[in-house]
Amino acid sequence: MKVKVLPSIQDIHTAINTVSDPEYPEISIVDLGFLENVEINEVGEVFIELIPTFSGCPALETIAQDVREATEQLPGVHAVEVTWLNSPVWSVKRVTEKAKKDLAEKFTVAVQIQNKKVECPRCQSETNIKSHFGPSRCRSIHVCSKCHEVVETLRD
Repeated sequence: MKVKVLPSIQDIHTAINTVSDPEYPEISIVDLGFLENVEINEVGEVFIELIPTFSGCPALETIAQDVREATEQLPGVHAVEVTWLNSPVWSVKRVTEKAKKDLAEKFTVAVQIQNKKVECPRCQSETNIKSHFGPSRCRSIHVCSKCHEVVETLRD
């Protein structure tokens, strides 16, 4: 009888870590805090739970499909189920320091924790809010008071 070799939870995490947010190519959904839980059973069925930034995000199905495809590539994986959770609620506190740095450097995006002042990713000066409403519900628009850079800001 041939024993089926299954991937480890770490292998699955590593595969999911290769999936980028469609709005921020090269920034992992793991670093953005979407990954909540991973389980695998004895027959190679993988169950992945993700947290959306907000339930109406138009990229949810694209992200889920990318996660399925990345995970299905692992030897021993028979099936992959991706579920978007309603709870816990996503928060910018879930964003890793690596993602914060990459968002700032690659996309001029800042991360605002609670109501703290937002620094310009270019010159680290204080920004002023221009609009509470950005391109999506979890973002607002700020303008740097020094270099006048427009700064998209991820927020809760």
